[in-house]
Amino acid sequence: MTDNKKNLALTGGAAAAEALKQINPDVMPVYPITPQTPIIETYAKMVADGEADTEMIQVESEHSAMSATVGASAAGARAMTASSSQGILLMAEILPIASGMRLPILMLVSARAISAPINIHGDHQDVMFVRDSGWIQIFSENAQEVYDNTLIALKLAEKVKLPAMVIMDGFQTSHSVENLEILQDSIAKNFAGVYAPKNYLLDFESPKTFGPVSLPNSYFEFKRAQIEAMDSVVGEIEGVFEEYRKISGRNYDVFEEYKLEDAERVIVVAGSTAGTAKVAVDELRDKGEKVGLLKIKLFRPFPYDRIAQALQNASKIAVFDRTVSFGSNAPLCSEVIQIMSTIPGKKYTVQSCIYGLGGREIFKEDIKNVFEGLEKENVDSVRYIGLK
Repeated sequence: MTDNKKNLALTGGAAAAEALKQINPDVMPVYPITPQTPIIETYAKMVADGEADTEMIQVESEHSAMSATVGASAAGARAMTASSSQGILLMAEILPIASGMRLPILMLVSARAISAPINIHGDHQDVMFVRDSGWIQIFSENAQEVYDNTLIALKLAEKVKLPAMVIMDGFQTSHSVENLEILQDSIAKNFAGVYAPKNYLLDFESPKTFGPVSLPNSYFEFKRAQIEAMDSVVGEIEGVFEEYRKISGRNYDVFEEYKLEDAERVIVVAGSTAGTAKVAVDELRDKGEKVGLLKIKLFRPFPYDRIAQALQNASKIAVFDRTVSFGSNAPLCSEVIQIMSTIPGKKYTVQSCIYGLGGREIFKEDIKNVFEGLEKENVDSVRYIGLK
């Protein structure tokens, strides 16, 4: 351990709060919802104890939380919030306003199932519900990545002027204690930098309008500008990753290739299940089986060209989705199918694996069974893992 780092045992929620303390945002409108509550609860205590001086605003709903965050950001403040599940759905009306106004808001998400029936446990239905709202989406495997991604996403959002979600799995990550390495406060604060927006409402020397009426003669162009901003993310994030590597020693990319180079059978997954999948890959590799893992980190924008290159040697692919898309392929699987269809002359099989809905556990043996099933000549197009 070098002098600019220290080790702590933290939950994913506390790791997010630790990063927030080091960033010390100007404004944070908040509303509690399981399993996100420990993030704002922990950070509110830090503020109350004088460790940060963020203006915490206790609002009456998640719709108000995002509305207040948009207002604060448009006024020129570094503004953040956090949410989960039905809370994200309640603020869904405001999410495209944040992206359409090009506000670099950071939202921490403990991903959770959505109703009905009521369920408070982790899956990815909430974040996939709003995947087309114009927000950058970054998935975290563990508490270390939650901490790192919070700092990285902030830097990225302010570079490209788009809002970003840092996503952790509800309970599996948000409430599980892990050892992690954090930066010294001064190092992290320097990385985050001083927020100096170019355009904001309270710039009285150069007045601006945010969110005006845009009729058919101009609306299309606003959306095209958003597309261009989102398209720039993959290139910009590489520079942010490199800058972060220099201060942390940790290497990140838009995805992680795990024993993928010669893998014939590959699992694609996002979130905490990647850790379990790595163990399964290791044990099968010890038996001489050519298996590998592609862990998705950046989901929006989706790095199509990079992933096509990473999967070019795979012939049988299982895509794990912790959500469903009723009447269509699951979201991550749909993206992979699109990618594989662009590789000329490629013979491949893609299996959709739906798992973990409502927080149902997935085990190492479940993942091994998927790899084994990929060896069959005829592979089911959809597999439901752990379904009773």
